[in-house]
Amino acid sequence: MRVLAIGAHFDDVELGCGGTLAAHAQAGDDVTIFVATHSGYSNYAQKVIRQPEIALEEGRAAARLLGAGELICGNLPTNDVQLNDALVCQILRIIEQKRIEAIYTHWTGDMHNDHRAVGLASLTAGRHVPRVLMYRSNFYDTDQVFRGNFYMDISATIETKVQAIKAHESEYRRVGETWTTFFKNQNGNDGLRIGVQYAEVFEVVRYLGNI
Repeated sequence: MRVLAIGAHFDDVELGCGGTLAAHAQAGDDVTIFVATHSGYSNYAQKVIRQPEIALEEGRAAARLLGAGELICGNLPTNDVQLNDALVCQILRIIEQKRIEAIYTHWTGDMHNDHRAVGLASLTAGRHVPRVLMYRSNFYDTDQVFRGNFYMDISATIETKVQAIKAHESEYRRVGETWTTFFKNQNGNDGLRIGVQYAEVFEVVRYLGNI
């Protein structure tokens, strides 16, 4: 299977579907990761928090841990992603060139503008892709309900996911154990729902399967 994981920033796919991507890679599937922004950013006082070149280096390290065959950076500015034809075409070009069969992308109800714009662009670009699933990559409250209805058992790849998250050292130093604690607990709770140790849950947009 040819899989495309789409994120707005370096670290999004690791948090939202890292265990699933690692499982795809271990099963022999061709995994491509597309990150829309360069992921460098400054705070409200214009202090640089993350430099683009460091974010890219960390993203490459995380992609290697997950077993991705290719990491593509769209190089858009962080926190200023817009839903437009240029972004849709960027994603569509990858889908067509790589003949993508399954997409994992941001939940379109996410409160982060970059996440929401990338998610919506993915749905437009991937309108003919037979499998499209949306993930959550943060723990912010929203005014919409994430209707997770598709579970992936990641019990065998949870530690790979954790290591891929930690590969984003510049962000990990900032947030500490919050990332891994929250997502590992969430994946554990989602696993309980389906009788496994750890699981990632997705909201299905479209899923064509074989009996």
